Amino acid sequence: MEVEVKLRLPNAQAHSQVITLLSPFHIKTHRQENLFFDGVAGELLSLRAVLRLRFYDNDVRCVVSLKGKAVLVNGVSRVEEDEEDLDPKKGRDCVAKPELLGSVESRILRRVKEEFGVAAEKGYVGLGGFGNVRSVYEWKGLKLEVDETLFAFGTLYEIECESSDPEGAKRVVEDFLKENGIEYSYSQASKFAIFRSGKLP
Repeated sequence: MEVEVKLRLPNAQAHSQVITLLSPFHIKTHRQENLFFDGVAGELLSLRAVLRLRFYDNDVRCVVSLKGKAVLVNGVSRVEEDEEDLDPKKGRDCVAKPELLGSVESRILRRVKEEFGVAAEKGYVGLGGFGNVRSVYEWKGLKLEVDETLFAFGTLYEIECESSDPEGAKRVVEDFLKENGIEYSYSQASKFAIFRSGKLP
């Protein structure tokens, strides 16, 4: 179970303030490309599951992930997540021809076939996706991920923090934002849900 604090920033100015204040604690920045897939009959979405290929930094790395049963309440997200690395070249081949996902040797794709009944042969369809610039910080014992998510219909700014004590982590991050006069709100939808809706919340 992945448990994350998710706080939305209202605009580019707030995002800029946050990354400037956190700059002494910066660890790395990733450019991510997130692409999503389903069975041709909608087998995954009908059961609230999401299959994603995420490419990092111009295909240095590719990760396939399966998420399910996501719940987002008061800025805390809880979701079942399973992920593994995939050869980036194979990942790109699957983006070009989603039906190839059924023949890739992968524990997660085997789960998709066995648990969700997605056929191996021509069983997949691409849903599209979005880009994300993720700046990572080690700050006050927390790992903060500050996202600038680039949808075709607009840009979303968000702070994420995975934690075993989400309420405690949320309090620390909220205090930091309040002390610096930075507006924020609790995220009310996942990036994938926003992508599917076709509009910013």
